Amino acid sequence: MIRKTVPNVTEALVGVKNDMTFMLGGFGLCGIPENSIAELVKLNISGLTCISNNAGVDDFGLGLLLQKKQINKMISSYVGENDEFERQMLSGELDVELIPQGTLAERCRAAQGGFPAIYTPAGYGTEVAEGKETREFNGKMYVLEHAFKADFAFIKAWKGDEAGNLIFKGTSRNFNPCMCGAAKITVVEVEELVPAGTLDPDHIHIPGIFVQRIFQGERFEKRIEQRTVRKRE
Repeated sequence: MIRKTVPNVTEALVGVKNDMTFMLGGFGLCGIPENSIAELVKLNISGLTCISNNAGVDDFGLGLLLQKKQINKMISSYVGENDEFERQMLSGELDVELIPQGTLAERCRAAQGGFPAIYTPAGYGTEVAEGKETREFNGKMYVLEHAFKADFAFIKAWKGDEAGNLIFKGTSRNFNPCMCGAAKITVVEVEELVPAGTLDPDHIHIPGIFVQRIFQGERFEKRIEQRTVRKRE
């Protein structure tokens, strides 16, 4: 039986270095790899390129890495909740590549599947397509986008087993699954780590073949970016 488990986040992040490219799963603050991000902050590595749907908020998620100037480049589709991100981008301290959300997901999925590139209609005729190859298919124009190349993918799942099989919950299924196996090493933190054979095979979202390291996460805050409630009548 192949076991992918490591005892803690410290062991899970062995091999991370300055100037690497990381994928980080999650959508907004939902389903982000909180333990892995905290460890990256602690390691104080720098010169990072981070591929993520968002940049967290000022004091949580990737915002913690931005505070310490550990990130050189962000590749994202949504960055509207982070004032420090905005400040660094406008001042020229941070290199930013904004990508349509679907294109971001598909470039991850292409890397996961071993495809070098995709053609997408998103962004054709806009600044997104400047300098890129375009091609017509069935009377419609498409833009060539290359698959991402990343050193590590940091993933958060709800449940996982010792073999690396994963189940995601709710909004965390947006970007975490397509980033699994899309980097040289995929590291997964889970809320509940169970013995192999425990999970119903019909409920598994990502098989363990896409995972190299898995560990039991601790103290997930699960913050909400904008808490909106209905006014009492």
